[in-house]
This record gives sequence, C-alpha cells and structure tokens, in this order.
Amino acid sequence: MSSNKKTSGGGSIAQNRKARHEFFIEDTFEAGLVLQGWEVKALRAGRLSLIDAYVLLKDGEAFLLGTNITPLLSTSTHYVPEATRTRKMLLNKRELDRLIGAVQQKGYTCIPLSFYWHNGKVKCEIALAKGKQLHDKRDADKDRDWQREKGRLMRDRG
Repeated sequence: MSSNKKTSGGGSIAQNRKARHEFFIEDTFEAGLVLQGWEVKALRAGRLSLIDAYVLLKDGEAFLLGTNITPLLSTSTHYVPEATRTRKMLLNKRELDRLIGAVQQKGYTCIPLSFYWHNGKVKCEIALAKGKQLHDKRDADKDRDWQREKGRLMRDRG
C-alpha cells in the first residue's frame, strides 16, 4: 500500500467571477454539499456554472439554488439527472444562525463564491454580501484601472 495518497482535483473547480463585481463581500464561510454520484463525476470534469446561483436559508437549513451541474454523457441510462436541482448545504448550527440573522435582519444576501476540492470532498465558499449600486461599480472599476496604470508607470520607471 502506497503512502502517497492523492487528493482528487487539487484545487478550484469553478469561481463566481461576477460576485465580487456585483456585491460587497462582508464575510465568507466554507460549506459542504449533499451531492449525488453523477454530480461528483461531472464536477471532476469541471462541468459547473455558478451564474445566477444563490443560497436560500429556510427552516434552519441552507440550500443552493440556480447552480447548473451539466451531466456527463456517460451518466447512467436508467437515471435522468436534474442539472439545476436544489442542493442542501452542510454548515454547523452557529454558522447557520449567523447567516440567517444577517440575511433577515441586516439585509444581506448569501451567494456562492467558488467550488473547490478539500481532502477529496467538494466544498463551496459562500459569502454574506451587500449589493453594489451602479456608482459603486464605477468607482471600483476606476480604482482597479488606476492601480493597473500605477503599476505600469512604476515598472517603466524602474
């Protein structure tokens, strides 16, 4: 038996790139997911889309909605996979209470930021976020452009 146990994937599966543009990220959490076998195989192949995905907090539980995991062609012929089904998220009670309190009382939104492998298991990084106004997005774009230009100027001078 070999002592070199290889972890599956070894990193990021998918990122929600629009999330940091559309929202102010306040706090992040790591959540596990209840997945079916075909979904894990599809995630290994990188067949995940986080566009329009969000986390619903209901009855003291968290559910991931709007996530599209496209099934592989080799999925069993006698089973019809549902690509956008609601998936349960696994968080401890303290984290759930904190998320529910922030969403209900303070007006935060709970969104998924990324999916990744951790010790052979699929994890989802979720965030408490507040929506940005149009002028906030413009300010962020302007600041990012200035930082890029400043880096170019410093590199050219040095």
